[in-house]
Amino acid sequence: MKFLKEGKDGTLLFIHVQPNAKENAIEGVDEWRGRLKVKIKAPPVEGKANREVVKFFSRLLGAEIELVKGEASREKDLLAKGLSEEEVRKKLGL
Repeated sequence: MKFLKEGKDGTLLFIHVQPNAKENAIEGVDEWRGRLKVKIKAPPVEGKANREVVKFFSRLLGAEIELVKGEASREKDLLAKGLSEEEVRKKLGL
């Protein structure tokens, strides 16, 4: 799966965020972009959507999540610290 990449500190998740959604949810995989599609309730103002994304994935994966890239973009790279690609895939149910 292209949207996950295991590294020495954990696994990178490549996501595409859709802010202002009704609920926080994973929509599926955007094969064309090679990213996981994620809906987030928070609006994209003053970092609210970024904080919501980090919180959402922290709860989902039970791990520390760091926003590595894409602070001002819908395309973001997250680091799930200490998790293997296999663990992330299992926890996401993919």
